[in-house]
Amino acid sequence: MTLFNRPIISTYLLLSTCLTLLATLFFEDGSAQGNLLVTPVRVIFDGQKRSEDLNIANLGKDSARYVISLIEIRMKRDGTFEEINEPDSGQAFASKYLRFFPHSVVLAPNEAQIIKLQVTNTADLKPGEFRSHLYFRAVPDENYPLTTKNENDSTGIQVKLVPIFGISIPVIIRSGETRGSVRLSDITVKADEKQGPFVSMLFNRFGNASVYGDIEVSYISPQGRTTQVALANGVAVYTPNLQRLIRIPLTNKNDINYHVGKLKITYTAKTSKESEQLAFAEVPLK
Repeated sequence: MTLFNRPIISTYLLLSTCLTLLATLFFEDGSAQGNLLVTPVRVIFDGQKRSEDLNIANLGKDSARYVISLIEIRMKRDGTFEEINEPDSGQAFASKYLRFFPHSVVLAPNEAQIIKLQVTNTADLKPGEFRSHLYFRAVPDENYPLTTKNENDSTGIQVKLVPIFGISIPVIIRSGETRGSVRLSDITVKADEKQGPFVSMLFNRFGNASVYGDIEVSYISPQGRTTQVALANGVAVYTPNLQRLIRIPLTNKNDINYHVGKLKITYTAKTSKESEQLAFAEVPLK
């Protein structure tokens, strides 16, 4: 799961005495955040598949309203995200080929709702991959107290932060022949004084499709003993990006010496039916 910050989206001046700023958090690849759970964590339409049922659930103790929309996102080389309005070169949006219902829901505590997602206008699809993100945004309670009286403030101007939580999941349409592959390069192991040892690597993507999978890092001692030292699930490289720089913390144990032996790194795509190894590398340590 990748966290990224969206710029402040709304500013309210209430009776010239209270300034309220709304900040929004996004989570790529879906998960539970702000008492909201969304499954599945991504949707891919390929072949004859034309619809998908999404489940959203309110895990909180209070009723909540969620607004659903389609947004466009750019992935940067370091894996962070930013919202965009125009596609980058080689990028195609899926939003104009998608429809969903409902567009907003109110959920009681522990209540769930099905969101219907469909592909439309398929006759207009050109070969390649199209991507947009379905964004689930929590709407603040209208009864939230926006003003409080501060007797010590002669100006009467106060600032209150109201967090708005959201989850975005990628929705990908693949038309015609699409294929993505990965090669790992620039693998280095270093130690940070505060955060401990970590491995960094460069994902090099090839083809006309995004890739998505789990990274497993194992330490192999000089005696041949293998120990899992890192696991990162749901790592993606989206089109049109050709590279993504990954940094993963490693287990810091006294019986593991990252100056001898070697690291084994595997990048695997998993589905409900099978697993496919997308990339593999072994790196001698020194």
